[in-house]
Amino acid sequence: QVQLVESGGGLVQAGGSLRLSCKASGRTVSSYAMAWFRQAPGKEREFVAAISWSGANTYYADSVKGRFSISRDNAKNTVYLQMNSLKPEDTAVYSCAGGIRSSSRDYYTGGVPDYWGQGTQVTVSS
Repeated sequence: QVQLVESGGGLVQAGGSLRLSCKASGRTVSSYAMAWFRQAPGKEREFVAAISWSGANTYYADSVKGRFSISRDNAKNTVYLQMNSLKPEDTAVYSCAGGIRSSSRDYYTGGVPDYWGQGTQVTVSS
């Protein structure tokens, strides 16, 4: 079983930056495609970004393209989400997720990962 724990969320002003981390334990996720999702109050959960097991392929939601960057360090069993030029509409709970059965493109096109973290709150003030 894989446990995913996110960190790095917080309160930031519009235009600021945050870096989220997702540390996996229980099993190595070096062969898993991984992704970030977010859910704002009263809204459906939405895809943010995904990365292939090697890091060679990445996908982004149109709303974050050019501002967010997903990366991974397989030696540390950790996935990151660098968020720049944050906007109030980026306010949400951000969750890390992944699995071995699906590819990063699958997550981009609506696939649901097997494993999920609890999430970390990101609040962007205007």
